[in-house]
Amino acid sequence: MTYVTIVALLAVIEYVYFSLDVGRARGKYDIKAPATSGHEMFDRVFRIHQNTLEQLVVFFPGLYAFAAFVDPEWAAAIGFVFVVGRAVYSVGYKADPEKRGTGMLIGFLANAVLVLGGLIGAIVALF
Repeated sequence: MTYVTIVALLAVIEYVYFSLDVGRARGKYDIKAPATSGHEMFDRVFRIHQNTLEQLVVFFPGLYAFAAFVDPEWAAAIGFVFVVGRAVYSVGYKADPEKRGTGMLIGFLANAVLVLGGLIGAIVALF
């Protein structure tokens, strides 16, 4: 479970980085709180942050279920793919919102494998 914990904390650190990026963008583009839009580049950074939060709600239970009921090392590897996918998503979205698809797909597929694998593993464990 050590690797799983490391990957989970890497995901948290990545999310904190995205949070700080929103703060920097607020200053750079003069977006006063509580506003959540106002400049296209700020909007992109804000959406990266919010979309990542939405994905983390799926990621953490999937990661730990897969680790508990399938294999912790595979869970960590797939979880790391998710973290990389979010980074790819961020770079693509900042460059052009149309370029966010690859990163989104990487993260979505990693989450799908973790959640479905964890669910199947838990069901198998019942029997």
